[in-house]
Amino acid sequence: MVAAANMVEVAALVGDTARATMLAALMGGQALTASELASRARISRSTASGHLGKLVGARLLDVTQKRRNRYYRIASPLVARMLEGIKAVAAIEVPQRHQPRSATDDRLRFARTCYDHLAGHLGVAIADALVAGGHVVLADDGGEVTAAGLNFLSAFGAELGPKSGSRRIFCRPCLDWSERRYHIAGHVGAEINRCCLERGWLRRDRDSRIVRVTPAGQIGLRKTFGIDLGGGRASAPSREHGVMNGRLWTSSGE
Repeated sequence: MVAAANMVEVAALVGDTARATMLAALMGGQALTASELASRARISRSTASGHLGKLVGARLLDVTQKRRNRYYRIASPLVARMLEGIKAVAAIEVPQRHQPRSATDDRLRFARTCYDHLAGHLGVAIADALVAGGHVVLADDGGEVTAAGLNFLSAFGAELGPKSGSRRIFCRPCLDWSERRYHIAGHVGAEINRCCLERGWLRRDRDSRIVRVTPAGQIGLRKTFGIDLGGGRASAPSREHGVMNGRLWTSSGE
């Protein structure tokens, strides 16, 4: 009964529109203030503070004080995984509820951050390329980096050694809500994202989870992962022996 009651409590917290909007904003991996989150949810700062207090109390969010501001972030990868799973279920299209997608929706579907790793068409394309190259194995119950994959990712710049005190999952599949297929999460997914950002291949939008591919990124992704972004399309080898296609959004414009 205790477990059921706790599940009901978490569901009630996530089920509120304002709280769900703030949680979605934090899925970009950046810490945000109460004022920033209030703006995203279109509510007053005092109302946002009340909601945030409940989310912190339930250990869905962590808060850090820096000078005059309090910064909120997703409490753990487990919480992020739960939220992404809810999003994947919610994204199942029901014909009578279907609405035309906006340009922002298309950008999110092409490339975005999912907590600290890459998602959307681009995230799935990278996963497909690594699987096709024999570097990563993904299954419903987990993920594994092969010996060849360790060498490949280390050469790419990923720091794959164990961190002291870290209990984080090394590599796991994460169901992509827009693609309904797997991208790579865990420590490996976070390192791939970090390397792409540090190389200047990707650029994050300041106020959203959207990630844009730079001209250097188009070249680097093609040479490193075999992902072709030419002609406004993205393609990479598929685990299903098909081709993953999506619209390209670059940092220099659409």
